[in-house]
Amino acid sequence: MNAEFRLPDLGEGLTEAEVVSWLVSPGDTVTLNQTLAEVETAKAIVELPSPYAGTVATLHAEAGETVAVGAPLIDFDVVGDESGPTPAAASGEKAQPNLVGYGAAPTSAGRPARRARRVGVTATAVDTAVLEAAPHDATSSAAVEAPIERPRSTPPVRAHAKRLGIDLVLVAAEVGDRVVTRADVDAYAERVGAVGAGGEEDAVSGSTVPSSAAALGDEQRETRIPIRGVRRHTAAAMVQSAFTAPHVTVFHTVDVTGTMELLARLREDRSLAEHRIGPLTVVAKAVCLALGRTPGLNSRWDEAAGEIVQHNYVDLGIAAATDRGLIVPMIRDAEQLTLLGLADAVKSLAEVARAGKTSPAELAGGTFSISNIGVFGVDAGTPILPPGQSGILAIGAVRRQPWEHRGEIALRDVMTLSLSFDHRLVDGAEGARFLKDVADILEEPGRAMLLR
Repeated sequence: MNAEFRLPDLGEGLTEAEVVSWLVSPGDTVTLNQTLAEVETAKAIVELPSPYAGTVATLHAEAGETVAVGAPLIDFDVVGDESGPTPAAASGEKAQPNLVGYGAAPTSAGRPARRARRVGVTATAVDTAVLEAAPHDATSSAAVEAPIERPRSTPPVRAHAKRLGIDLVLVAAEVGDRVVTRADVDAYAERVGAVGAGGEEDAVSGSTVPSSAAALGDEQRETRIPIRGVRRHTAAAMVQSAFTAPHVTVFHTVDVTGTMELLARLREDRSLAEHRIGPLTVVAKAVCLALGRTPGLNSRWDEAAGEIVQHNYVDLGIAAATDRGLIVPMIRDAEQLTLLGLADAVKSLAEVARAGKTSPAELAGGTFSISNIGVFGVDAGTPILPPGQSGILAIGAVRRQPWEHRGEIALRDVMTLSLSFDHRLVDGAEGARFLKDVADILEEPGRAMLLR
């Protein structure tokens, strides 16, 4: 019998998703919970498991195509009673399997199985084991068929690799079992000296330019990139925030030498070697403590109910720049974590975000956010509030510079804090008090003992 699988709601009321890649083809035999495809929502890349065991009959969308929630995605040929993973299907009633979050629950705790795909790769006529051990850029152009797994990456990364003339199969072989990022492609291109198809080096600037640049028509002198995925979601959220909440930003430059000295001592403690404690971790702890004294910055404006909702917990968002764009995953109940607990949470959050595996649940909600613009060498800025939050703190780069200290001029570690807040919920005095509380802890970390 034929069974139709429609794109499920992947969480947070998302209305559509883009098919990043298919891991099966028509005619393939699939098992229950085998990964069928990777789809990209406005928040994350999600692996879709199969709700049926059977044979793939039809794929209703191509890679790169956007599919609405509830629209047909894939058809299966299933046999008899084996077709239905749900009682409704077994009784003859047509039912859509209920995939919550990522879909049907896996049968094991391990990673869902991925089907090997047969694609053409370049290789020499030598033993496969010898070929795999050889440098990937030393292979010849003799084509053979080898069963390998399709590299996992996002559409922008694949387009970037294509422009450089880089085969993602070769990049994936070096980076291992994870999503290939733009940085991986650039590192591989630099190592093998790739300049892109038809590119040549400009004699004046030394940059690579297309050899046919002079012959390009007007329509070829610009690149149009579809607005989708994280970029579209971020743009919509920022416009909504900017036009609904009256933003105010205050700045404060603080001497963080005490914090940097504390971190240096902690790094020397071998018992803490597995914990990566940095300035961001101390700022996160200071924010959690300061929010207890300024609840307006841990609130949201409920226009429909005509109420201000104060949160008695802190779901702390940490802005992360990824190849897919800016995302803000959450550390749930951050106020309950110790400094070590926050360090581990920030490290895990960053690793998952860089791998492109942040789930929609980890991006939902949030009561206050931190943006570490200092990692880009920036001192200060005006961060825009995430919708539904009343405050966001941007932390700048730590710079060694002359500073007044105990009546004298000395070289000190200095950082600028930039706090944006919703003026409907927070007045200037409350915003300044919060910023001063955070600054006091960064100046003298022992002051954290005075707050609760």
